[in-house]
Amino acid sequence: MTDNKSLILAGDIGGTKTNLGLFLRGKKRPRPRVIETYSSKDAPNLLNILEQFIELHTPQVSVACFGIAGPVTNGKCQATNLPWSVSEAEIINRFKWARVRLINDLAATAMAIPFLNYREVFSLNRARVRKGRGFGLVAPGTGLGQALLVPGRDGYIPVSSEGGHVDFSPQNNAQIELLRYLGKKYGHVSAERVLSGPGLFNIYSWMKDSGQYKEPAWLRKKINSTDPAMTIAKIAMEKGHPLCTEALDMFVSILGAVSGNLALTAFTTGGVYLGGGIPPKILPRLMQGPFMKSFTDKGRFRSFMEKIPVRVILNDRAAILGAAHCALEIGTQ
Repeated sequence: MTDNKSLILAGDIGGTKTNLGLFLRGKKRPRPRVIETYSSKDAPNLLNILEQFIELHTPQVSVACFGIAGPVTNGKCQATNLPWSVSEAEIINRFKWARVRLINDLAATAMAIPFLNYREVFSLNRARVRKGRGFGLVAPGTGLGQALLVPGRDGYIPVSSEGGHVDFSPQNNAQIELLRYLGKKYGHVSAERVLSGPGLFNIYSWMKDSGQYKEPAWLRKKINSTDPAMTIAKIAMEKGHPLCTEALDMFVSILGAVSGNLALTAFTTGGVYLGGGIPPKILPRLMQGPFMKSFTDKGRFRSFMEKIPVRVILNDRAAILGAAHCALEIGTQ
């Protein structure tokens, strides 16, 4: 319990979990006082989770910012992977806070990038991060998010995006066959259909159903009894079965291509960062697999791509940190 009036409330609202925290202004970045994690899918709406948090900590706050997985327009958001409709006005009306801001969760993560220290990121190449340049963010997890961070007059400006829902663009014949397979199932095949937890399972299912690899009974049992993507990634990392290994390698290759496309499209010469829940869990494959080859495989622009820093965000609370920074900025306006 705390009654510090200088506290601000921040949140990271994802399809799987919601993090809520109370923060103080720190010397270099927001300083967490307390952070709680809730299951998003077990709650009927965000207000329910906020009520649980407020009852537990009874904070006195006037400013709050929440990063949410979905497009935010005029202070409202229909969450992409949750049956939630969230609005700033509804939160203000319920809790009587003076200021509430909803931002896209990837914009929140992007806002944290300048505050991350060397222990909170992992370098996939030797290119140096150059301050004052634009950054790109690609984050596969429950879904696929993308965002930009562009230099402004008084710092960086986050730019939200729904780039995870652009068309999946195959890079070779195998991926063309994957596109055809998913097209029969979904109609439109977005990048998120292959670059997310469910997307990894889609790749695995195509490899199995196309007869490239047989699925042994023990593997089928594991897939059916646990989280499929987590199981596939774990077995692939252990080289426990080629079906999982090849599925993860294709996932990593596509991730590299999509990340490189963002770098070219937005001219993110400051660097490309990989966020979300998946990249830290598959770090060895990102280091040793086909990621960087696909990232730089842009024809005449290969040498240009080789100069762009690529980093994996290891801090799983980057989004709530960025939301807290946003809340602090709101409080000074």
